[in-house]
Amino acid sequence: MGSESLRPTPIKGVLDIETYVPGKDKVPAGVKLHKLSSNETPLGPSPKAREAFASIAENLEFYPDGQATALKTAIAEVNGLNPKNVLCGNGSDELLGLLCSVYLSPGDEAIYTEHGFLVYRIQILARGATPVVAEERDARADVDAILAKVSERTKIVFLANPNNPTGTYLPFDEVRRLHAGLPGNVLLVLDAAYAEYVKRNDYEAGIELVGSAGNVVMTRTFSKVHGLASLRIGWMYAPEAVVAALDRVRGPFNLNAAAIAAGAAAIRDRAHVEAAVEHNERWRDWLTSELTALGLTVTPSVGNFILIHFPERQGAGAAEADGFLTTRGFVLRRVAGYGFPNALRMTVGSEEANRGVVAALSEFLKEEE
Repeated sequence: MGSESLRPTPIKGVLDIETYVPGKDKVPAGVKLHKLSSNETPLGPSPKAREAFASIAENLEFYPDGQATALKTAIAEVNGLNPKNVLCGNGSDELLGLLCSVYLSPGDEAIYTEHGFLVYRIQILARGATPVVAEERDARADVDAILAKVSERTKIVFLANPNNPTGTYLPFDEVRRLHAGLPGNVLLVLDAAYAEYVKRNDYEAGIELVGSAGNVVMTRTFSKVHGLASLRIGWMYAPEAVVAALDRVRGPFNLNAAAIAAGAAAIRDRAHVEAAVEHNERWRDWLTSELTALGLTVTPSVGNFILIHFPERQGAGAAEADGFLTTRGFVLRRVAGYGFPNALRMTVGSEEANRGVVAALSEFLKEEE
């Protein structure tokens, strides 16, 4: 066989991956854009983070600190953690990928829930492993369904808590029950990207469980409440053995200097975080009430977004509503890829954006009656 007929072949699973499609950000020319498709905070980053970011401009010729020491220290101080148990990444997406690289091999299985983050499936398949989906109940993770999927080939269980795009969460006694039902060699990954927004007495992000177990990690992000999505900053709290393993395979300078400086300043500005959380809680409740009054169904959310379900009536579905809203400058997120073909996810935005969406949907629904 001639060499011209040979070509490199991706590992098994890679070609089964559907390319991740981020939230759109385009509206017709001349229309003001309200981007409500990517769960970004309407308050933007802390002014202190902006100042820290700008301070790096004088030293762009130098490599960043490969250990992200200033950022790790800030994270540890604010959360009462040992810095040795903290690892920073280029967004929490990188850390999820590193966990799959280190703990999955071809033939292994990893579990995530029915409406879980699409990146889990992507990273599992990219390692030649098998994704296993556990059914949810009422758009919420079901511990018994997850445990029923565990086999001798299971190596990782991913749990987004709260979950995106549903906004639902598991009380922490249920998370502990899930952990108690897993073999010790199965890694439980608690993806707590939206933890800062949750104001429920029965919720915990996972810090206590990580501190008492050898097979639990928690991932967090600066892309939501801290308003630093463009800098791609994530962090993980994990047993030292897990941190040490990932430290061996991550890129030596996986966070840039501006991200390190801005992230450290952002997480210390507690007043800015509290303002973002307060704004979110007020307007999330308002949006849920107003949209429900229009006859739409809204999944109860604890995140900085809501999932809006549209009627099955011809011409009044999610696709038509999305097109109508876009012409008026309001960009929401289609979530058919998450198993919700007739729903839109809406980020809680500014007062102007929130009121505008409600007014536009009221107009849309009246037109379609």
